[in-house]
Amino acid sequence: MSPQNCVHFLNFCRKLSVNAVFFLVPLYFLRLDFSGWQIGLAVSLYAFAPLLFSFPTGWLNDRLSIREIVHAGLAATSVAFFLLYRVQDFFPVALLFLVLGVANNALDVSLNSLYFKMELTQDLNRKYSRLAFWQSLGSAFGALLGGVIVTWRSFEFLFAAFGLFLFITQVFVRCLEEAPFEAVPFKIYMRSFLNKKAFLFAAMIFFVGLHWGVEGTVYSPFLKQYFNLSLTSLSLFISLSLFGLAFSSFLIGLIRHNPRLNARIFLFSMFLSGAGLILMVNRHLSLSFFFRLVHEVGDGLMGALLWLFVSRLFEKANIGGSAAILLTVMTLGHMLGSLTFASVGFRYGLAYPFYIGGLLLVANAFFGKGIFRQVNL
Repeated sequence: MSPQNCVHFLNFCRKLSVNAVFFLVPLYFLRLDFSGWQIGLAVSLYAFAPLLFSFPTGWLNDRLSIREIVHAGLAATSVAFFLLYRVQDFFPVALLFLVLGVANNALDVSLNSLYFKMELTQDLNRKYSRLAFWQSLGSAFGALLGGVIVTWRSFEFLFAAFGLFLFITQVFVRCLEEAPFEAVPFKIYMRSFLNKKAFLFAAMIFFVGLHWGVEGTVYSPFLKQYFNLSLTSLSLFISLSLFGLAFSSFLIGLIRHNPRLNARIFLFSMFLSGAGLILMVNRHLSLSFFFRLVHEVGDGLMGALLWLFVSRLFEKANIGGSAAILLTVMTLGHMLGSLTFASVGFRYGLAYPFYIGGLLLVANAFFGKGIFRQVNL
């Protein structure tokens, strides 16, 4: 297996495992009688971990062995899943979600840093669409497989199965190549992030991160409440729409790299994502699914281009740490979104987080239009 395909395979496997749990776990928390704030806190701890560990991981990626960090991330995720199989009290569960957040962040930053550093001859749109495609495809299959396993057996079996799966997956880490390393001073990272282009882009993607808080807190309870879906039907709703996310990411690779056209697609996709999130709130299951698919298509186009823009913001020597700072900004949005949308949704109604998150994305598309007038990515 080539190093490039190895990155895609490991990204697929980790997304498969994490998203088999991520979209359904609020229902598991409700089964454990967790309150709305407890669900929000557990999920936000998963999102909080990258705030502390994204930059240190990226800095290590620029200086040390990426392969060893990937090994450690897979092992930690595997152990956390095995422990979730046994633990059901709130505080230990919340702590395990913090560990999952740290481990998944280490994998996210490290695999992407390695991919950024790879010298590939293919068109930039094609290069980064493939990165987003395999991650999104893993998410789609994960949501589907998670629902099947929980329906067939239980959440506890789901945790144990994916703990074993990730343990076995470590065999493939040996296929990764080692990227060239340099001793990059901290002031270089600060200088690269605080320039006008990177700072404005970070402000825009903070608001993109906010809407992720809807996915891990109120999405599956919303589907359960509005449509009374079985667990299998619910996982099908989530996973089939996520295939739209994957294949829209793939489509970006069919368009030749053009900075101006990419910026227009990115802003349109953000608007599409926000509109879909708002309009999926209705009582007709087929219409709700259609607009959810619209949302995921917008997210897929946006996700592929986001990685491309990040690759053009920084030099390869310091892209591990610099890209990790941007991921921290997005993560801050994710964490705040999880806390806010869980509290609002479980207190005032599960539809409100979709309205708020969607409106923020639509407004952010217009904000982003002003940013792209000032920066060229």
